[in-house]
Amino acid sequence: MRKALLMIAVTAAATCNLKPVVAETKVAETELEAIEQQLEALKIEHEKRIQVLEGSSLNSNGNSKGQSSFNPAISLILDGRYASFDNDPEEYELPGFALGGEAGLGEKGFSVGHTELMMSANVDDKFFGRMTVAIAEHEGSTEVELEEAFIQTLGLGHGLTIKAGRFLSEIGYLNTQHAHSWDFADAPLIYRGLFGNQLIDDGVQLTYVVPVDLFLQVGAEASSGSRFPAGGTSDGVGAWTVFADVGGDLGIEHSWQLGLSHWQADDVEGRASGGHAHGGGDVETPSFDGDSKINALDLVYKWAPNGNPKNTNFKLQFEYFSRQENGGITMLNSGPPLETSSYDGDQNGWYLQATYRFKPQWQTGLRYDRLSSNNTGSDSDVLAEAGLDDEGHTPERISVMVEWVPSEFSRIRLQYNRDDSYEETDNQLFLQYTMSLGSHGAHSF
Repeated sequence: MRKALLMIAVTAAATCNLKPVVAETKVAETELEAIEQQLEALKIEHEKRIQVLEGSSLNSNGNSKGQSSFNPAISLILDGRYASFDNDPEEYELPGFALGGEAGLGEKGFSVGHTELMMSANVDDKFFGRMTVAIAEHEGSTEVELEEAFIQTLGLGHGLTIKAGRFLSEIGYLNTQHAHSWDFADAPLIYRGLFGNQLIDDGVQLTYVVPVDLFLQVGAEASSGSRFPAGGTSDGVGAWTVFADVGGDLGIEHSWQLGLSHWQADDVEGRASGGHAHGGGDVETPSFDGDSKINALDLVYKWAPNGNPKNTNFKLQFEYFSRQENGGITMLNSGPPLETSSYDGDQNGWYLQATYRFKPQWQTGLRYDRLSSNNTGSDSDVLAEAGLDDEGHTPERISVMVEWVPSEFSRIRLQYNRDDSYEETDNQLFLQYTMSLGSHGAHSF
């Protein structure tokens, strides 16, 4: 009897001790199920966001169907400025570089700058499209230019993307960015000297993101070569570009990117650049025929405390370009007979700039530019008239800016340049505003 009572007591005690454990286990299982349900909900929401971004959605049968309506993102970039120069901007030159494109300084006083109207949307689940129209004042008249008009593939897979149409070339680092997103009010001197501020052309581009631990992108472009600095060849492929970018993170606060690129145009015909008034009233314009090659290197470093760049960040940016050309120069409207010279061009330049956001709405920046050239030919007078004689001068410039950025859609910038592009130093002052109306995509690294 005693043994039976003892067994009953032991069993009861064990049961009492087990109840809290069972209860705790049930609570833990309930919490785990709740967490799993939350994760599943987040997964579903994440998949929905990806579908929206890719321009597609899934129907009840799990089949893919395209967008039900055309809903483009439209943005308008308003740009204006006040500019002051010691020298006459009409007399601007870069000794050793024949300027073309939009390489001038712009107007004195108040002016409307580079206004852009951009429209973009996913065409369907396979293609994305964008159009950018630039509107600018030039010598008292309004000029409208189709700056971008391209389609781009979505979801090809295997890291591949194809772009076709008119687009900003991937040469260098800054070239792919629209002017309103630059850290300074004007382009670096080397961009002004080589590209007339920016290289844009019609063609096709292929990029491939290599599946490795670091960010590694390689690509190539084939273009018509009908625009400066090729400027003449439009039958077939007139120019081509190859490029590679590699980058990564150093901890959570530091990131970097290194880029190499090469652009080449063979058989350039009639590339015209800025000319000067001829005694008879005509304008002598230098025209280049021959081959042109440009090599570029760029390096960007960024720092943000705790990986958050919103309140404080620092960016260091460096680019180097070298161009070799071989052919001939003809001074149009100089004859008869026309003045000509053989031409062997060797030009290079670089810039280094740093920007620092010291408060959430305030940023400052410092930039230094430097160019050099060693151009030779059979007639030194023709090269001098074409602006290809360096005149024993090394173009350089120092720029400093401070800007107030109330939001990602608005900016007011004050910038000073001490410009020694040519022998007479020019003190330049810019007060610029840039406003973005409507939807606008994020900028690249």
